[in-house]
Amino acid sequence: MKLFIYHTPELTPTGKTPDCAIVVDVLRATSTIATVLASGGEAVQVFSDLEQLIAVSEKWPPEKRLRAGERGGAKVAGFELGNSPLDCTREVVEGRRLFISTTNGTRALQRIEHSPSVLAAALINRAAVVQYLLDKQPETVWIVGSGWEGTFSLEDTVCAGAIAHSLAEKSQFSQDELAGNDEVISAIALYSHWQNDLLGLFHQASHGKRLLRLESHEDLKYCAQTDILDVLPIQQELGVLKSQ
Repeated sequence: MKLFIYHTPELTPTGKTPDCAIVVDVLRATSTIATVLASGGEAVQVFSDLEQLIAVSEKWPPEKRLRAGERGGAKVAGFELGNSPLDCTREVVEGRRLFISTTNGTRALQRIEHSPSVLAAALINRAAVVQYLLDKQPETVWIVGSGWEGTFSLEDTVCAGAIAHSLAEKSQFSQDELAGNDEVISAIALYSHWQNDLLGLFHQASHGKRLLRLESHEDLKYCAQTDILDVLPIQQELGVLKSQ
């Protein structure tokens, strides 16, 4: 197994797909996706375009759908939800499909949607993602950070490092054997330094500061937790993730 970490979807190689692609958008799309599915949501369908989201979701009965839209960290007007995982309680999402479009995470998912296996990962469901990799042993794995509007983000890189670090601990592979590019080694180093203060790292991150200005401190606290949800969001059809 070889791991490759890409800090943004734009940095992934063109014309190639890995055996397994893992999208990370810790603050907050993949944290929200994992939470929705853990809370009994039927599925999460992702869109980069808001108008397309509205058109597709209109085909679903109102009682079976929820629309979540976020731009610049704030909720899109007219949508039931923004991008806060804390709003995705069982009472709200159970049995319903979430149609979601966010600034960064949904774009990353669409970049690798043609891979044979597509997962959504956050710190809160890291263990489930690592277990999948241990069970399936894909030959090539891309971990794709969503970043922020095409730039590096600390929170996605530390999550990628958390996955790689745990995989090395639980498998027969050393970090050197797992690493397909230098980014893997640097991400593991970042996680090793901050693993006991992930919330502190989020406070250093530019998007963490952006969310703090939007009074989303509780979201940061929630998303900084590790291995609290035993849920694996996996793509079942293009753009549609369900719990395995």
